[in-house]
Amino acid sequence: MSKTEIVKKIEAFKKIVIHRHVRPDPDAYGSQNGLKELIIHNYPEKAVFVVGEEDPYLDFMAKMDDVPDEVFEDALVIVCDTANQARVSDQRYANGHTIIKIDHHPNHDAFGDVQWVDTSASSTSELVYELSKSANWKCSDKAASLLYGGIVGDTGRFLFPSTTDKTFHYAAELVTYKFDRTYLYEEMYKTSLNIARLKGHILQNVHVSKSGVSHVILSKDILEKYQVTSMETSAVVGVLGDIEGVVAWAIFVEEDDSIRVRLRSKGPIINELAAEYNGGGHPLASGATLENLAEVDTFIAKLDKICEAY
Repeated sequence: MSKTEIVKKIEAFKKIVIHRHVRPDPDAYGSQNGLKELIIHNYPEKAVFVVGEEDPYLDFMAKMDDVPDEVFEDALVIVCDTANQARVSDQRYANGHTIIKIDHHPNHDAFGDVQWVDTSASSTSELVYELSKSANWKCSDKAASLLYGGIVGDTGRFLFPSTTDKTFHYAAELVTYKFDRTYLYEEMYKTSLNIARLKGHILQNVHVSKSGVSHVILSKDILEKYQVTSMETSAVVGVLGDIEGVVAWAIFVEEDDSIRVRLRSKGPIINELAAEYNGGGHPLASGATLENLAEVDTFIAKLDKICEAY
């Protein structure tokens, strides 16, 4: 059983480094840092580190550790919420002695010495909490806050279809711990004035096809006009989904050397399309990367066909 094997590995190593995916979201931070807090709380003698690029939007959840290369020697590496190796934030993960993968995305890239991948889980934070229960670990208030935040983020406040009775059961247990849920929600869903204005721009310039495909292009000029970074556009990904008649939508974000695609759906399966464009993810929530804006029309045409066949 993977969970039993993971716990045995955690107990066997003195040094543990925990990673997650690039361009993090609340579940990436929640599962990564929640696991760190659980291990420290139950094995205080262990040295546990979290690494990866920082996102100022998620500073309220946790801060990353500054880890020198030598720490990875003879260390257990755990990669949370990351479907493929290319998306692991801090590629030094490969320098660890043993690598564990804990994830809820489709397992197209089966990396790691030990893997626990459960696509039926709402989030990797849910899996980390399930791991702690199977190990009979004690949960701290801080760990509960991180895991609850991760679950809330990846379920869209329990609205997404991935939310199950198990998800609600675990959330009910986590809210019995002492942390400020009001503060957590405020920080996760606050909107800056710049983002609010960008949302207005998106709604004024949205395209909707007959098949229900909606899309908008956010060029570097637009991002500069509204003083929003590419990473911050994660806050607007749900805007197009609120439009009546839209069944799938894409936001194309121009970056320095590529076009980032934020792709979502209310039913049609989209992760296979994302995989064609250096991406992937969940059936209804994925990401992709285009080489340039000239590829947008072809991408939308393919998405149209998927929605027409739905």
